[in-house]
Amino acid sequence: QVQLVESGGGLVPAGGSVRLSCGASGRSFTTYTMAWFRQAPGKEREFVGHISKNGGVTLLGISVKGRFTISRDNTKTTVWLQMNNLIPEDTGIYYCAAGQLYSFLPHDYEYWGQGTQVTVSS
Repeated sequence: QVQLVESGGGLVPAGGSVRLSCGASGRSFTTYTMAWFRQAPGKEREFVGHISKNGGVTLLGISVKGRFTISRDNTKTTVWLQMNNLIPEDTGIYYCAAGQLYSFLPHDYEYWGQGTQVTVSS
């Protein structure tokens, strides 16, 4: 089992940057694909991006590609989401997730953090 805790959210001006962290505890962090999803009020959970188990491959969603990056350090059991050039449409609760599959579907991820709020002001 894996426990995930996100941090780093807050209120950010449009055009600004923020870095989210997701710390994992438990066993076998290196056996999990790590992903970020977000959810805005009244909308479905949206895939932001994920990173492979060894960190060698990342995939970002179309809406964030070129602005966000994902990285991980398996020795620190931590994954990060660097968010640059933020726009108001990036506002939402950001969730970290762990799963066995390299997938963009929420139901493929077994473990989830509690989420951290990011609000981008215009």
